[in-house]
Amino acid sequence: MPTTRRQFVSASIAAPFVHARPASDRPPNILYIIADDHAGYVMGSQGNKLAHTPNLDRLAAEGVRFANHFCNSPVCTPSRQSILTGQLPHSAGVTTLSTPLDESKPTFSKHLKARGYQTAVYGKMHFNRPGTPGMHGFDVAQTEDIVNRDWLQEVGPPNPPQDIRVKPRWQPFRDPANIWLNAEALPFPRRTEEMKSSWLVRKACQHLEKHKNDPFAMWVSFQEPHSPFDFPLEYRNRFDPKKFPVHPLGAEDEAQIPVIFRSLTNAERQGIAAAYYTSVNFLDYSVGRVLQKLRDLKLDENTIVVYMADHGYSLGQHGRFEKHCMFDPALHVPLIFRAPGRIKPGVVRDLTESVDVAPTILDLVGAEPLAKAHGQSLRPYLEGGKPSQPRRSIFSEYLENEEACIRTNEWKFALGSGRRFRTDGYSNEEQIRWALSRRLYSDLPREERKKLLTQMTPPSRTIRLFNLKNDPGELQNVASKHPEVVKQLSLSLLERFRSTHPEAQSEPEKADTLEKIEYYLPPRDAA
Repeated sequence: MPTTRRQFVSASIAAPFVHARPASDRPPNILYIIADDHAGYVMGSQGNKLAHTPNLDRLAAEGVRFANHFCNSPVCTPSRQSILTGQLPHSAGVTTLSTPLDESKPTFSKHLKARGYQTAVYGKMHFNRPGTPGMHGFDVAQTEDIVNRDWLQEVGPPNPPQDIRVKPRWQPFRDPANIWLNAEALPFPRRTEEMKSSWLVRKACQHLEKHKNDPFAMWVSFQEPHSPFDFPLEYRNRFDPKKFPVHPLGAEDEAQIPVIFRSLTNAERQGIAAAYYTSVNFLDYSVGRVLQKLRDLKLDENTIVVYMADHGYSLGQHGRFEKHCMFDPALHVPLIFRAPGRIKPGVVRDLTESVDVAPTILDLVGAEPLAKAHGQSLRPYLEGGKPSQPRRSIFSEYLENEEACIRTNEWKFALGSGRRFRTDGYSNEEQIRWALSRRLYSDLPREERKKLLTQMTPPSRTIRLFNLKNDPGELQNVASKHPEVVKQLSLSLLERFRSTHPEAQSEPEKADTLEKIEYYLPPRDAA
């Protein structure tokens, strides 16, 4: 039976989570803001002097910023559904981009709804099915299919000034990388108020107006700064591309750089970075508008604001302009909690994971915890303390390429099986040469060829170990020099799989540690 408002309020008062709760008989609202591809290192509050993120920096100063927060998968759909369920991607059943989340899965939005919250989501969620009321616990589910349709109906076709160059239609992998990654830092052919994110802001603000007297939990999910790094006409030329660094390559980087990026010049690499930083700047503006509406409605003092991203993004590090890998720029994401009078502002430098977010929010409002959750509540940090057992490592997986990693403050160990020909567009020369040498698929139709390629066995296993204290850029693989560390961390990685994977009981007995890890790496999504 759903919780009544009287029961909800009474329970909230009986279980305060703060050191200095403001005088109110209302339970705290929740405003959950998530960005797409926002790397944790591209924020002023993270010490990045090139980034211009004043609204996010203010939010961080007023709340708790988790400076060493990492995603559990560097790709949109698995990461988002992992956050929503509180389960690692392989347990949530979503490890590839196109897999929809099973609607029977517990989500923390369902738990908030059961707690008495009016739940809503506006924006990009990667549910991979049309948005319908009630799905995954959202009373209102205006996801990307609805947003794209209604936005275009409202704003009509673009009509940019003839004297301003704008970006062409986004055609990733069809166009050369310098075009679809916006190396010229060209604006989207819309003014600020015509942008999709501005439309999204208006919808979110209308929702706040409508439900200002209700306990609400609202998700606002922005598409920025996902490629092609959209920003409006007024934002053009805000960043000088020449100010951005061209990152050095590590000893093993040359061989693993995806072919799609190899033709980029240094000037184009800098231009891509400028476009990305401009899109982050526009994202910051949009976030600021929603936060200002909270203040205007005098809801900010009774609202828990959470800001984060699904995963990070590489801007030339290791020769990459993407996520889809185990390097820190793709895994490190922002995480901020703010609740005036409830949360003690500060910076947390302990390791945290994205699966920690759902347990934390549910803990803060006294909701029923998820029956299966692979994270831990961060509430002690928000109250100025620490959990009894802070994380000593973080786990992430990208099963499209059959790879996973375990990261501590000092070391990162990453294992790739080398057994899967990836179909995400980011194959390197070794994989492509290997496939071409077989000449087994050249006459097949495209879809059959793609299916066959997924069954081929690429060349070899990859083992990487980085000493993050001495080599924060992850440029020197020292696995051969530290076999004892490889052994220790491979056991830790295996244990994360064993303790969370639904098929752990079938792990092969007669196999070594690395072979046992590789048992868990192929995608097993039901779709």
